[in-house]
Amino acid sequence: QVQFVESGGGLVQPGGSLRLSCAASGFTFSKYPMSWVRQAPGKWLEWVSRINAGASDTIYASSVKGRFTISRDNAKNILYLQMNALKPEETAVYDCANLDVGHWGQRTRVTVST
Repeated sequence: QVQFVESGGGLVQPGGSLRLSCAASGFTFSKYPMSWVRQAPGKWLEWVSRINAGASDTIYASSVKGRFTISRDNAKNILYLQMNALKPEETAVYDCANLDVGHWGQRTRVTVST
């Protein structure tokens, strides 16, 4: 059974940093590209970033480029999202996903506020 367990969310002040983790199990993690998505209150789901299976290629939404870094540890089956210079409008639930096969995580909430 495919499972993603996210952690690292929480409350952070504007300009602060958080690192999200997504521990994957139930499939061959190292063979699939992975993504992070988010959904802010009252807004549509937004794709944030994607990393290829071998971690050699990453792409980002323009809104986060230069501030967020996606990475993965295929030996540990963990996906990461380092988020720096966070903005209040980035308050959302964040989710890791294997979009190629439609597997989603359990979401973790990030609140950017004073």
